[in-house]
Amino acid sequence: MGLPKKFLVDTNVPKTANLGHVPDNIPHELTDCVLACVEAIEHVVKKGGLVIDANGEIFDEYRQQLSMSGQPGIGDHFMKWVHDNQWSLPASDRVAITKSGETYDQFPSHDGLNNFDNSDRKFVAVANVHPAKPAILQATDSKWWGWKDALVEANITVCFLCPEYVKTKYTEKIGL
Repeated sequence: MGLPKKFLVDTNVPKTANLGHVPDNIPHELTDCVLACVEAIEHVVKKGGLVIDANGEIFDEYRQQLSMSGQPGIGDHFMKWVHDNQWSLPASDRVAITKSGETYDQFPSHDGLNNFDNSDRKFVAVANVHPAKPAILQATDSKWWGWKDALVEANITVCFLCPEYVKTKYTEKIGL
């Protein structure tokens, strides 16, 4: 898998990677997705390149959904790694964003993104303001598939680790 040098990791990537802890419980349609997420997390931990916000909002979201102990899954290991290494990241990769109500000043202005999830706007705001415009790694949140064209138009790159799964789920949700 060819990952960019700098990226943000949506919380569903380590959560999906955690499913690999009990391989017998992985739904068949997610097998390749779990593997892609495990590989992405291993890449981050071994090679770095993680970009987060300076305010700790992304870290707090990770902390609410993953185990700080680093166990039992690879996603939990990622959580511990972020905890232990967040202050070792280059200062330029801990990006300041400014919250304004339910959004951020750095969130791109684009009509196609007006209904973008408030809880995910922090990832897009960080990617938008970072000078390298890092890609956002996305696993299973099918709503992002519906915003992919608007995100491209706003110069935001999303790297879908599970494109077939996400496309199928998105199509089911909108009834195509």
